[in-house]
Amino acid sequence: MVKTPIYFDHAATTPLCKEAFDKMSPYFTQIFGNANSQHMFGREAVKAVDEARDSIAKIINCKPNELYFTSGGTEADNWALRGVARANANKGKHVIISPIEHAAMLVTAKALEKDGFEISYMKVDEEGFVDLEHLKTIIRPDTTLVCCMLANNEVGTIEPIKEIAKIAHDNGSLMFTDAVQAAGVLKTDVKELGVDLMSMSGHKIYGPKGIGALYIRNGVKVESILTGGHQERMKRGGTTNVPAIVGFAEAFRIADRDREKNFEYVCSLRDKFIDRILAEVPFVKLNGPRKENRLPANADFSFRFIEGESILFSLDLAGIAVSSGSACSSGSLEPSHVLMALGLPEGLAHGSIRFSFGKHNTLEEIDYAVDVVKEAVEKLRAMSPLFKAQGDIKYV
Repeated sequence: MVKTPIYFDHAATTPLCKEAFDKMSPYFTQIFGNANSQHMFGREAVKAVDEARDSIAKIINCKPNELYFTSGGTEADNWALRGVARANANKGKHVIISPIEHAAMLVTAKALEKDGFEISYMKVDEEGFVDLEHLKTIIRPDTTLVCCMLANNEVGTIEPIKEIAKIAHDNGSLMFTDAVQAAGVLKTDVKELGVDLMSMSGHKIYGPKGIGALYIRNGVKVESILTGGHQERMKRGGTTNVPAIVGFAEAFRIADRDREKNFEYVCSLRDKFIDRILAEVPFVKLNGPRKENRLPANADFSFRFIEGESILFSLDLAGIAVSSGSACSSGSLEPSHVLMALGLPEGLAHGSIRFSFGKHNTLEEIDYAVDVVKEAVEKLRAMSPLFKAQGDIKYV
């Protein structure tokens, strides 16, 4: 008998691992000093932060002084895009991003347009891969920054960042990648990837919420967006979140240690789920690539003739937690911008559900979830006049 509730929304957030929790605990009650204070309490706190910075820097292969802690991925994305664009405006005011970036990037890009910057968008194919040839046609001498996420948060597509970075650098442009979904899951060596800036987030890798980091290669000009303090080497004001930083580093250490083992296991869950859904549920489309260059945890489907939120609520009643898209945009009535960029019709995009698995899920939970999905879809379609109009057609 499968126990519920079952959590299949790891792309939105993950549970805090025990090791990170235990590591954080003393910094709430015992080693509670402000890391910016000069006395012994402050020195203990800053020592923990320095050790955490060293640990994360080693994992991503950068120097500790190239790593800056933020309040999360959204702040890191904002800082990278807005900070580089403004600091390098004397060279040019043209920025290139992909159309399937997180809202933290797309909304910031729109804000930059109001400030006189020009934003160009790379084309993506039906699986979400960036069109490298199109990028070569839109990059210009005044392009200061090229932005593309390492792995997409909705459809799981892993982008060819090395190739994109080479095109950017051949043009004299900087390269930023959002690695929020990829860090701890994929190898995120900044030198191997060839990026100048990279964002990460703690709560996607079994770490705490409210903490992230931005890698900024030494020599890259970036304007601060949070001013008023001397923290983070005078680049980012705000009281240092010592417990969260400590927990982030420990969670990242464990994720990196177990990365290959977890990758293989979670892929096995994903592949069984995808295989069964495609074989047993009619009128369904898998969004993103089938297996290659897809995040191990991600399975995103569009179900024809029904709304994704109807499926979400049906699964929730059965004790299964999933998402109808990015957690940051789940309150929107608009169809997913990612799926629209992939060329899905609006109606089909509205019928989408993202399943994202974790290291604690089981094959038994996968089988149970597929059975629940089949039953829920069948019941919802029985009430759909559009589905009834299809007659005897069984599959698309």
